[in-house]
Amino acid sequence: MNWSDDGIVLGGRRFGEGGLILDVLTRERGRRSGLVYGGASRRKRAQFEAGNTVALSWSGRLDDQLGRFDVAEASRDRASRLLDDPAALAALASITALLRGGLNEGDAAGSSLYEATTLLLDELTHPGVWPALYARWELGLLSALGFGLDLDECAVSGANDGLTHVSPRTGRAVRGSEAEQYVDRLFALPAFLIDARAEIFPGDIAASLRLTGHFIENRLFASVHRGLPAERERLLKRLLTA
Repeated sequence: MNWSDDGIVLGGRRFGEGGLILDVLTRERGRRSGLVYGGASRRKRAQFEAGNTVALSWSGRLDDQLGRFDVAEASRDRASRLLDDPAALAALASITALLRGGLNEGDAAGSSLYEATTLLLDELTHPGVWPALYARWELGLLSALGFGLDLDECAVSGANDGLTHVSPRTGRAVRGSEAEQYVDRLFALPAFLIDARAEIFPGDIAASLRLTGHFIENRLFASVHRGLPAERERLLKRLLTA
């Protein structure tokens, strides 16, 4: 069997003398792995930095077994452009770690994340833009993988306006005014997560990541019996101190 596709590099691990088992998120086939002969060599390894996009061809005996990747030069070399921006590098590391840990090999749902992930990665050179995109991307990650939050109406009153909080147990939105007696146990719901035109206030990004992080850890990663990646924790700490 063989196929060709574009893939976002999620990471890799050495294999044998100079081989590399490469992890990618492909446009059509979700998360896939393959062996790149000589991929760990000094000449080739730069193109396999996490976050780069590569054109690749896969070949193997069976589609569900580890095959071989033949990889062209990186069509989008992102990692090298972020070397002087620690926050953007932390975001790139978190994005690729969440995809690598949260997606199973060949999971078709991963394909639905390809375009949104490409957009986010391309915006990491714009520090005034990417934090809000990243928060919305995590919300989309949950939805694409079947763990989406219900932010359409208040769980208490059924109203679809004035939503300010989310239940950590159900993932449903509520009006703070409808849940005053236990509002301190709810997650804040920044308005920009449900309305792209809404103003973003100080503290909104951190509040968004606390919200999405809770459900990524306790729903998505709990379902695959893994803990939240350390890269994601480091990104949150960096944004909290920014």
